[in-house]
Amino acid sequence: MAHNVETMAYAGETPWHGLGKSVHHDLTPDQMLKEADLDWTVEKVPTFITRKGKKIITETQALVRSSDDKILSMVSSDWKPVQNQEAFEFFNDFVMAGDMEMHTAGSLREGKNVWALAKVKDSFEILGGDRVDSYLLFSNPHEYGKSIDIRFTPIRVVCNNTLTLALGTSSDLMVKLNHRRNFDAEMVKRTLGIAHTKMDTYKETAEFLASRQYNEENLTEYLQTIFPSVSKETKKVLSRPANQVMEVLDTQPGAEFGKGSWWQAFNAVTYTTDHLLGHNPETRLQSAWYGPNRNRKVLALEKAVEYADA
Repeated sequence: MAHNVETMAYAGETPWHGLGKSVHHDLTPDQMLKEADLDWTVEKVPTFITRKGKKIITETQALVRSSDDKILSMVSSDWKPVQNQEAFEFFNDFVMAGDMEMHTAGSLREGKNVWALAKVKDSFEILGGDRVDSYLLFSNPHEYGKSIDIRFTPIRVVCNNTLTLALGTSSDLMVKLNHRRNFDAEMVKRTLGIAHTKMDTYKETAEFLASRQYNEENLTEYLQTIFPSVSKETKKVLSRPANQVMEVLDTQPGAEFGKGSWWQAFNAVTYTTDHLLGHNPETRLQSAWYGPNRNRKVLALEKAVEYADA
């Protein structure tokens, strides 16, 4: 694989991005860690400069990977790394209790970002068969300036769109922790709360969007907000990504559910960002979870609710 996705393992059906190697669906977190080639550690190593033949220790330290001595980042002395083993242990209680199963894990950007995705034993259906499953995504960056990120991530089954659960960045749907204090797994679990409560809230939002119809004018305005055009000729000129959304509106997988509704419009945006934009599946994966397309989907949900409520 290219450098964007370094290693990856997945259970069950091939994921929407088509990357990684297939593993059994009933792996423990520790087994998934090993299958995804993430059973390495990081260590802070002092750095120095040479001046007039003398070595002078600097205030920064190198974050070095044990498997190949690769320097992942330069960090400060008070930066506290979270080892991959510790991140995966976060899922142990959930998996052992049967509430979750390990689904996907891997390393992005040459080890700078490690993630684990577990499927929550919770889902919902609307419109007589449009199913949305719930997942918990744990992102463990080995890079200065990046925070640990733990969040619920719904995925629409019919098209494998990675949706966004949060309307804004509500703290009970997402936890972000910096590396200046020790990782407290129990605090994170208390903050996140119970998964099905969050999915109930999302189900209500999905049902509301499915019950409200768009028209040509407000759909155009909606897409211009999500994908602004650089053209100054007219407000009705759509950008290239917005036109792509229009093209797949009635042909995207699951288009038969909620036809003409804001649920259909919102899912056309998520389908376009996950499956059509970007140069290849690797860049789409990175952007869908951590980059501009993730932020775009948050905006798309917020604006869809606003238009549906107008």
